[in-house]
Order: sequence, then structure tokens, then C-alpha cells
Amino acid sequence: MDIPDSPWAFLSQMHDKVLPLVRRCLNRWLLQARQIPNPELRKQALASLEAKQFHCEGGAIYGLLANRDWQEAVRFIVAYQTISDYLDNLCDRSNSLDPEDFRALHGSILHALTPSAELSNYYRFRRDQDDGNYLISLVKDCQIILSNTLNYSKVAPTLHELASYYCELQINKHVKLEERIPRLKAWFSLHHKQFPELSWYEFCACAGSTLGIFCLISYSFNQEFPETLTMQVKNSYFPWVQGLHILLDYLIDQEEDRMNNDLNFCFYYSSEDELTARLQQFVEEATKSVASLPHSQFHQLIPQALLGVYLSSEKVSKQGAVQKIATRLIPDGSPASFFFQQGLLASHSTQ
Repeated sequence: MDIPDSPWAFLSQMHDKVLPLVRRCLNRWLLQARQIPNPELRKQALASLEAKQFHCEGGAIYGLLANRDWQEAVRFIVAYQTISDYLDNLCDRSNSLDPEDFRALHGSILHALTPSAELSNYYRFRRDQDDGNYLISLVKDCQIILSNTLNYSKVAPTLHELASYYCELQINKHVKLEERIPRLKAWFSLHHKQFPELSWYEFCACAGSTLGIFCLISYSFNQEFPETLTMQVKNSYFPWVQGLHILLDYLIDQEEDRMNNDLNFCFYYSSEDELTARLQQFVEEATKSVASLPHSQFHQLIPQALLGVYLSSEKVSKQGAVQKIATRLIPDGSPASFFFQQGLLASHSTQ
């Protein structure tokens, strides 16, 4: 399989190959979600599939790095991302503010990355329990697919490290409102020396992305897997690519998060100018950090694709400040950013 190395090839393979498979996979999970007995769990599962489908669609492009096994990689990415989005809804929109509940739920994330892990009752600290094995089915799918990769042992420790960052973020950011920032700052203090160039809220943003995991898992299907590849991917994607990913996600969600009193890491910049400047730096550093990876042209398209995906959202035009930032970010990117933005806008208009 040819790994896309131009914006045109990227979008072409996305629309012709990746998206049809993603939508078939999502339809399978949608059918199962509709059968969830508990009404609250069913509501949140369906809401996550409906509102966050584009997370699976965007992440699934990494499946192409698995070459002949790209369909298996895409199936993993869809199942794993569906777990993440579902749990995010459960934590965001539930009455629970119990960190132990959130930790139990996110045990499913770590089990999904561990083929030998024994499954448990991830809802054990909450009232709503019966999901008709929806979450367990998602976890099992991930485990089965991972058990068939050629290089799981080479990527497993780093997968768990990145997933642990993700889980700690989710646990700490969903507790009582007055506890969120102190907990997140205390957590960041444990990692500050390793990432002195980041603020606490930027580190949290980096932790919230699944892109490094998708990249590593897709590569792990390949027979040729250099010993240095795992660390190359980790150091390339964390912090800059993952940080750009989630900061853009928060950028366009500001109005929604204000209305719902949800934590948004873009709120902590001192000004619109500082936020814009840091986003521009994340674009530059992300592009540089992936330059030494195999298929570097593919990876260097990712920051531009992220700009295109998020800045083509209808949410941008509804927020004046965000629209202003968007117009400043696209000219500073490569022409690929504009290409992705226009291509995705055209796609939205025809759906």
C-alpha cells in the first residue's frame, strides 16, 4: 500500500478507503449501543457516536501505516476511540464526581491495550450498570486485534505510558469543580522537569490525544519495525502533535464549554494573541518533530490536516474570536492547510 505523501493523496485515500470502513465499523457499534438496557448508558453511548464520529474518521487515517493490515488497524482505532469518546461522555454528563469511579471506567482503556488482561466491571462505582456488554465488547475487539500484531511487545510499554497520561487527565479533570485545577497542577508538577517548555494546561492537552497510540499500533503490524521506532514516534508525537490536536479541539469548543461549565484549556491563556502564538508554535514544532520519522511526508501532513479538520468546523463561524484566530493560523501554515480546509468544507456541504 502507498502511504499518502501529498494533500491530494491523503484526502483521496481518506474518502475512498478509510471513511467507508470507519462508517461500517461505527454502524456495528451503533446497532449494539441501541440495545443497551440501561437508559442513561444507552443515551451517552449513542450521543458519543453521533457527536464524535469525526474523531474516529480522523484518527483512522493512521491505519494506512499498517500497509496490508490497514483494515485491522482501522477497526482497532474505531473501537478504541469509541471507548474514549463514550467514557468522556459518561464522565462529562453524569452525576458522578468520584475519581474512583472515573478510574474504574478508564481501566477499560488500559485493558483494551493489554490482550492478556482480565476484564472487570468497569461500572462498579456507579448506579448505572447494565450496558448489555457494550463496553466489554469494545475492549475485547481491541484485545483480539492487538494479539495479532507482529510487534506488540515492542510498543506495549509506550502504549501504556501514553494511555496512562490520558487516563490521569480524564480522572482529574472531571472531579468537583473546585478540585480540578489543583489536581491537574499537582499532576503536572510530577512531569514538569521532563516538559519545561509546557504550561500545566498545555501538558494536559497533550495527554488528551490518542494519535501517538494509533500511530504506534498501526506500525506494529509491519514486519519491518526498527528498534528505535517506538521512541521516535513517542518523542515526535508527545508533546507537539498531540498538543496541537487537543488545543484545536478545545479552541472550537469554547462556547459550548462555557455554557456547560466544562474545563477548557484555551481559557487559561492570558490573551487571544498568546493563544494564537502558542498554536502557531505547536504547528511549527509538530511539523519539525515528525521530520525524522519513516514516511515523514505523511506525518508532516498531520498538523496541516488537523488545522483543516478543526478550522473547517461549523463551530468556528459561530464564534467571532475563534474565527479571527483561524484566519491567522491558516495563512501561517503551508498551502496544505488551506487545501485540507477547503476540501473538508466542500465535503461537509455535500453530506
